[in-house]
Amino acid sequence: MEVLNPGDKEEKKIETFPYKGKMLAVKDVTIKWLTQAGPEESPEYGLRFFTVGPGGEIPIHNHFYIQTMYMMSGHLSVCSYDGKTDQIKEEKIVGPHDVVFVPSMEPHSAQNRSDTESATFLCCIGCVDEKGM
Repeated sequence: MEVLNPGDKEEKKIETFPYKGKMLAVKDVTIKWLTQAGPEESPEYGLRFFTVGPGGEIPIHNHFYIQTMYMMSGHLSVCSYDGKTDQIKEEKIVGPHDVVFVPSMEPHSAQNRSDTESATFLCCIGCVDEKGM
């Protein structure tokens, strides 16, 4: 067992995120890895704390792992996209205590539309194959 304080974890600014072979700009987003298991460069499990500053944005992207986001403060516009056309399939505004589940390889994005308020969320990721779900 490990007991930790999130204040002791390093906060890193995210500058870019890959999507379909291109590096897309990330705007005013930081991450703290609270826990992780597996290789550091590609963990099999992780719990992360994100801060999205006012006007901040995580652009369209996808990944093999599944993720669950738990909103702690502020509001985000979250979108899911058609994997072939990159057209928005669904857009929702989420806020404190909302939970967002993102399946493996589903293109998605998040944007903080506030000019004054940051948004924070916990994000749990796990590499689970289709049989294990």
